[in-house]
Amino acid sequence: MIDYEWLYILTGGFFVIWALLSARDGKWGNAGFWGLLAASFLLGTHLSDFANGVLILAMVAIAGFGLLKRSDPPTTSPEEREALSEKLGNRLFLPALIVPITAVAGTLLYNYTPFGETGLFAERRETLILFGIGVLVAIAVAMMWLKPPVLAPAEEGRRLLDSIGWAGILPQMLAALGAVFALAGVGDIIGGIAGEVIPRGSVFLTVVVFALGMALFTMIMGNAFAAFPVMAAAIGIPLLVEDYGGNPAVIGAVGMLAGFCGTLMTPMAANFNIVPAALLELKDQNGVIRQQIGTAIPLWLCNVAIIYLGAFLPWN
Repeated sequence: MIDYEWLYILTGGFFVIWALLSARDGKWGNAGFWGLLAASFLLGTHLSDFANGVLILAMVAIAGFGLLKRSDPPTTSPEEREALSEKLGNRLFLPALIVPITAVAGTLLYNYTPFGETGLFAERRETLILFGIGVLVAIAVAMMWLKPPVLAPAEEGRRLLDSIGWAGILPQMLAALGAVFALAGVGDIIGGIAGEVIPRGSVFLTVVVFALGMALFTMIMGNAFAAFPVMAAAIGIPLLVEDYGGNPAVIGAVGMLAGFCGTLMTPMAANFNIVPAALLELKDQNGVIRQQIGTAIPLWLCNVAIIYLGAFLPWN
């Protein structure tokens, strides 16, 4: 049976390649950082919590001391890339489309045909596993079609990773932080404070506090999925659903959207806001955020209205 462990091995293998290429070029900080991340993927499930913690602290030390450097490995020349762009145009995006098509079509085929009865994939893991398979298929198709140098995928991947730096793994770490907060009972503490501050029976104000908490915690942790367990345990479930009888589907779905408004306004959401700025080499690292604030705030207000109207008014 194929499960997440296969994906961890696949991902760890890529990081091993990038670490070796960095070491070849004498970028020892990069080699150490990506090598430690490779060890986490390859060995993490077999190591103790303490050992995994040491790996993470070592990575933090490398990044904190500024030992991660940009790289510009040679692959194809700018002239070759421009010629391919003019020749193929938007068809260059076809390999990228293979990834979501493989994930979606493969999941449907697996779940709604006899193929699913084989038990090839772990239950409820098939989409992510097929996503990883789609990546491999896309790389193979691109190599056969475009015929770049053999190491081009690895070198371009390393160039992209080194441009992003430590922020490339920030979503993973922030998601883990959300789980830690939930297990530590942060949601219960916030719920207790909210229960004392919010007037009893004030449904609208409770909705506002819930949506505001989703946005603020997302800004702190950089990930709405990390913020949701905290705010759901604090306000969403005990107050909005259990006490006031709100529609849990509306509260959960639109509450996540309120959190995503926070995503638009925080550098902690590195994959959305800092990575594009780095890749585009913007002078203002927060330029993406500044452009998004004008959308985020009105959208948050709309989400508050949707939660209140959709979850609590009589027609529900």
